[in-house]
Amino acid sequence: MREIVHIQIGQCGNRIGERFWEYISDEHGIDPLGRFNGDSDLQIERINVYFNEARMGKYVPRAILVDLEPAVLDSIRGSPFGQLFRPDNFVFGQGSASNNWAKGYFTEGAELCDTVYDIVRKEAESCDCIQGFQLTHSIGGGSGGGLGALLMSKIKEEFSDRINLNFTVIPSPKVSETVVEPYNAVLSINTLVDNSNETMCFDNEALFNICNRTLKLSHPSLEDLNHLISTTMSGMTTCFRFPGQLNADLRKLGVNMIPFPRLHFFIPGFAPLTARSVQPYRAMTVPELSQQIFDAKNMMVAANPLDGRYLCAACVFRGRLSMKEVDEQMFNIQNKNSSYFVEWIPDNVKTAVCDIPPRGLKMSATFIGNSTSIQALFRRIMEQYDTMLRRRAFLHWYTGEGMEEMEFTEAGSNLADLISEYQHYETVH
Repeated sequence: MREIVHIQIGQCGNRIGERFWEYISDEHGIDPLGRFNGDSDLQIERINVYFNEARMGKYVPRAILVDLEPAVLDSIRGSPFGQLFRPDNFVFGQGSASNNWAKGYFTEGAELCDTVYDIVRKEAESCDCIQGFQLTHSIGGGSGGGLGALLMSKIKEEFSDRINLNFTVIPSPKVSETVVEPYNAVLSINTLVDNSNETMCFDNEALFNICNRTLKLSHPSLEDLNHLISTTMSGMTTCFRFPGQLNADLRKLGVNMIPFPRLHFFIPGFAPLTARSVQPYRAMTVPELSQQIFDAKNMMVAANPLDGRYLCAACVFRGRLSMKEVDEQMFNIQNKNSSYFVEWIPDNVKTAVCDIPPRGLKMSATFIGNSTSIQALFRRIMEQYDTMLRRRAFLHWYTGEGMEEMEFTEAGSNLADLISEYQHYETVH
């Protein structure tokens, strides 16, 4: 048994987390009251990775829900799945981070951090053999960015030998809530480089484009974006949750995907993504899925993989498919596009197959890529960051919470180093 402790922080992190738990409860046959009513033993074989078993056969998510204001957590508590979570594991402040990273990291968040950390430690200690922590948050705001960064650094200190996996939503001007998002994002990425072991990047810009262009939704709501993220999360965690062969835990995923410790920012993708009107006209086959997941239009980061090179990639196929066909497809893709894969890592695409398809689909595929093209995303944030920092706009909100201007310069240069590191490994032979 290799347990994972799940933490969701801030408004965005909680919304995504809520959808994620609804999704996986459904896949494991757990009803909103925590009772198992599935139809297969496979559903419950590795249930302990994400759920604790309580009295009378009730299954409780090993989840901690955190926010600096009570509104979102109250609405989760009142939702159909609200009874599923353990009441002690809701932690909220009475203030708000007001989209200010410094408030989440230095003032408001710091007051709440010890309470959250005690619950994290209690959950971790009740595990038989914990493999790591997963955190859902966005880095455009104050709670997910600031408090998320603070909590991760504490976890990294105490559980240095465990894996930290982040599902991180990255801001974009297309789906913008606030003006200071670039500041919050750069300060957060600065801590993710050091404290996260694996970061799945969900870029609002790419999610918006998928909803708009591929799914043909003219006015995508945040609910639509969250649905994309939680579907992909459920696909990525399939290997941890069901008996499978490859990437069966967080550490194996890291060993196959991260050639250098700082380069742990992944591009997720999912297939099939089709507009409802087009669905009847497409065949769902392994070649079709393979082609889709390597297509830039299905990537959840607004960066074209053809502008960079893949260091490593992993594909998780779900449904009753032939393993031989999957391997052949992957081999063909690597052969045809060999110039887009670095040649100094032979056989750098790993595949896993799980027999259980997601609800409502015959088969699906989830993609995790470590590609140097992600530097386009970092460059986009960096440009907006520099433009504001040069004029020292909005800085007083941060320095007022106890930050120093030096910290902004350092965070910026750390991100610039990261970009040039990706650039270096793209061109090195």
